[in-house]
Amino acid sequence: MLFNSKLWLKFSLLNLVIVALIGLLMRYKIGFEFPYLDQKHLQHSHSHFAFSGWITHTLMVLMIVFLENRTKKIEHSFFKKYNSLLTANLICAYGMLVFFIIQGYGLFSIIFSTASIVVSCVFAYYFVKDLKLISDEVLTKNWFKAALFFNVISSLGTFALAYMMVTKNIHQNEYLASIYYYLHFQYNGWFFFACMGLLFSFLNLKSSENLFFKKTFWLFFASCIPAYFLSTLWLDLPIWIYLITVIAAFVQVYTWFRFLIIIVKTKKEFLENFPFFLRYILLFVGLALSIKFMLQLGSTIPAISQLAFGFRPIVIAYLHLVLLAIISLFLLFYIYANHLIHFNKPIKMGIIIFSIGVLLNEIILAVQGIASFSYTIIPFANEMLFGAAIILVSGIGITAFYSIKKVKNLPLL
Repeated sequence: MLFNSKLWLKFSLLNLVIVALIGLLMRYKIGFEFPYLDQKHLQHSHSHFAFSGWITHTLMVLMIVFLENRTKKIEHSFFKKYNSLLTANLICAYGMLVFFIIQGYGLFSIIFSTASIVVSCVFAYYFVKDLKLISDEVLTKNWFKAALFFNVISSLGTFALAYMMVTKNIHQNEYLASIYYYLHFQYNGWFFFACMGLLFSFLNLKSSENLFFKKTFWLFFASCIPAYFLSTLWLDLPIWIYLITVIAAFVQVYTWFRFLIIIVKTKKEFLENFPFFLRYILLFVGLALSIKFMLQLGSTIPAISQLAFGFRPIVIAYLHLVLLAIISLFLLFYIYANHLIHFNKPIKMGIIIFSIGVLLNEIILAVQGIASFSYTIIPFANEMLFGAAIILVSGIGITAFYSIKKVKNLPLL
């Protein structure tokens, strides 16, 4: 076997368990006493490892699998470079995991985070080059090219942050704008476009089926860059930038819901062939993504935007909505729906428990955020969030354990 996707995806699941465990520790520190580790350092480790060790690693693996399935003549060197890049990315991810906990933004954590950006750029170069082997009729190509483009340009945000920290010339607005720049082009660029490319491949969508499938990409691509300013509406933006931002938000809502309606009509029978729990996960993701686009549109109202960005639980709820309810659950769906790792009853149960944890986490954060508008304190909110984190860890722990463990003759569902 030239490319052992199952092995690499087992690393993905192990990494997701680690992400969940650090999240659980952070929740424990908030609700109870645990003075041994710095909370801010844990947060940096948690976020960097979630991005590089879980999502970026998994997306790279699944994109390579796409190449493998679509390319007829494959030489040994073709996948040797990708195996090396995946290894390098994991080394960077584990380096950030450890050193961000030990030193926060220190020498070694910055070295590993910079190296991970270099790995992403090299991967983008080779992958775009190898995409030329695939017909332009395959709609997934554009989504992957755009995803890699946004991944590369998102690094400008981290370089801006690094410059501010090195020069010790930190201004609050520029600092936050750089953070949101990086997050936007990771979440709404790299993550979203790569997942849409995987979805197009999974559903085998073609322009001949519906012309809007091709337009979907161009509408999202054109609106992605101005949509960045949705994250900076708290700044005193010129009116013309604000109007472009509002238009971008409307375009994304229109594009998503029209695309969703077409998919429901044309692919309903295809999706009915999959087990109920996988259809439930996909429905969960679709609902979460619909809420996300509506929240974006709502944030164009200045009063709502100022409230949302002024309260930390709202920001955390939104980021987790994208990271957990949309991206993470979709990746789990894609892995098991394509039998890249075969699933069984314990895995099925683990994913359902994980999704329940995601739902509870979002509900508690949302209630806490809405209550903070009136400065109302929700009793036992931190304890409830800790409980939701336990459910998250339990669910993904079960999923990972039975996915990694060698089992004999367990029936597929």
